[in-house]
Amino acid sequence: MIARRALRPVGDAYDNAMCESFFATLETELIDRNSFRNQAEARMAVFDFIEAWYNPHRRHSALGQMPPLNYKKEHAAPA
Repeated sequence: MIARRALRPVGDAYDNAMCESFFATLETELIDRNSFRNQAEARMAVFDFIEAWYNPHRRHSALGQMPPLNYKKEHAAPA
């Protein structure tokens, strides 16, 4: 099996684009807007940000650039 890294040239701009986009969002939406009393509080805030806001609301290319919540509403089977 060919390693995934071998399929792209070294220094490819797309390697870190997704991570950099996520961390920029995390920084501007959570970290810059809050102060934390300790590391445990910061960890919980990051967890809540990811699970309660980022994952359900971010647009996914596999879903036609729709957030998962909108996609589920549009494609839900009638009851």
